[in-house]
Amino acid sequence: MHLLIPFAYCSSEACAQALHPLKLPRLEKLLRRLTPAPLDIGAQTSLSPPHERALARALNLPTEDGLIPWAARQALIANLTLQVTSDWAFITPCHWHAGAKQVAMSAAQLPDFTALESQALLAAMQPYFEEDGITLYYEQPTRWLACGDAFKGLASASLDRVAGRSVANWLPDTSKAIALQRLQSEMQMLLYHHPVNDAREARGVPTANSFWISGTGDLPQLPATLAVDAQPVVVNTLREAALNEDWTAWAAAWQAIDADACYALMGAQAHGESVQLTLCGERNAQTFHAAAPRYLKRFMNIFGTQPASAVLEQL
Repeated sequence: MHLLIPFAYCSSEACAQALHPLKLPRLEKLLRRLTPAPLDIGAQTSLSPPHERALARALNLPTEDGLIPWAARQALIANLTLQVTSDWAFITPCHWHAGAKQVAMSAAQLPDFTALESQALLAAMQPYFEEDGITLYYEQPTRWLACGDAFKGLASASLDRVAGRSVANWLPDTSKAIALQRLQSEMQMLLYHHPVNDAREARGVPTANSFWISGTGDLPQLPATLAVDAQPVVVNTLREAALNEDWTAWAAAWQAIDADACYALMGAQAHGESVQLTLCGERNAQTFHAAAPRYLKRFMNIFGTQPASAVLEQL
């Protein structure tokens, strides 16, 4: 059992203030019982956040920044292509809102965005994408798959990096992205007048007024990359609170993880299962596993154990 926890810590003073009074007794026990692997060190400006790098490694996927082939992998799982090296991307319909100094993406997914609405927008946008050699495939309301040469070698920022933030800081700045940026501008004009958005505006919910490109990268021909039953258990319950900077909700979500997911991992270890725990922040990630000899573990418990807060603050 491998438990992977994104947004376990965020690099802000408000998050630190929420962390220090937090009681996480089961996480503390796990950290005493498990052995830390070397810290996966990154930066807050990386296109691929630590939890995506950690998940990619667990699935034997490439981990080059901005080129983890999530879309190509999903296309192969969905039997959309036999060419595993095809150039794929995720297209996410989303809401951008213009402020006084920046254009930012909404931190939350489009609320009340139905399959019918999503499919209607895809149908309207498809001809424009096809003019640029891109084919769209519907996957789910808030995520489509796209295939085309435009995505070849194009590093893209994860949705988890840009959600709730200025889009300008995360747009591709290579010459290859010029055509895609033009397409994005055209689609913003198309979406502004679309009946789906007229209806959404009448309902008082955010419109789908743009899209985001992510998940680009080439998928090598490795059978292990499709072992969906062997992937870690990803606990995403901290994500929404972290992206919205709601640290009270973030602390409550951590307590729920400690009571449920951490308890389950402790139980798996007690039953002799091989267990791992991966904690991911905005910059770094660290995996803990039950691999140390007993005498070494005793030594680490006496001299090297850190409180959970100290471990999380390193992320």
